[in-house]
Amino acid sequence: MSDDTLSLRLSGPDDTARHAQQLARRLSSGDVILLSGDVGGGKTHFARALITELLDYPEDIPSPTFTLVQTYEGASGAIWHADLYRLTSTHEIEELGLIDAFHDAICLVEWPDRLGPLSPAGALRISLSPGAHEDSRALTAEWSGSGWAAKLTEWRG
Repeated sequence: MSDDTLSLRLSGPDDTARHAQQLARRLSSGDVILLSGDVGGGKTHFARALITELLDYPEDIPSPTFTLVQTYEGASGAIWHADLYRLTSTHEIEELGLIDAFHDAICLVEWPDRLGPLSPAGALRISLSPGAHEDSRALTAEWSGSGWAAKLTEWRG
């Protein structure tokens, strides 16, 4: 297995949403995306755009900060959006059912550092950080194996 990295400069919220939508079209059950970055860094905006692209019908997509997990039914199956910021133990993660969802749903996880040893090895790790200009972001994607490389072809364009 090889490790790969891709870096992008996102010009603003619309560009961030466009990249999330491009990725959404390539996802399937069992794909896990781990979203890292500071508070206000664009993780939830990215997740909302991605989830919206996967839904058959428009739906409100609240941040799961207080509910911990929001689930949706998309055209290709279940979508889980988790925010682990408030968790303090991996036992809490197991109780959410998130580990099982990693195998049969599309999962987006904010604050994935809270997963500790439960972090899935085959996940796509996306980090968002402030860019050089207001509202711009630097996105870094990292993965192992060849499966994600094919899914990220539009991003390389």
